[in-house]
Amino acid sequence: MSAGSIHHYLLVFDHAEGQLIEQVDFRSDGTKAVKEYAAKEQEYRDRKDIEIVLVGSDSIETVRMTHANYFDGSIAMSKWLQGIVPDHVR
Repeated sequence: MSAGSIHHYLLVFDHAEGQLIEQVDFRSDGTKAVKEYAAKEQEYRDRKDIEIVLVGSDSIETVRMTHANYFDGSIAMSKWLQGIVPDHVR
């Protein structure tokens, strides 16, 4: 895989809602990706429930595998279980 084939993906995840609220593919423009990442960090600086990540990968399919918890609902399910499953059972 050459350096030019790396895409930069910005993911914004809302833990309160348990869902990905934004996904942006900056393709190989790392400078623009980092700038937008910094802007999102500033935008959500007071929101502890918002997680912002910037991932480099060959494809969104790979990101969906390596960061599946943002896409498959497993974060939402684990938060839901925290509310109903007693700590001693986990």
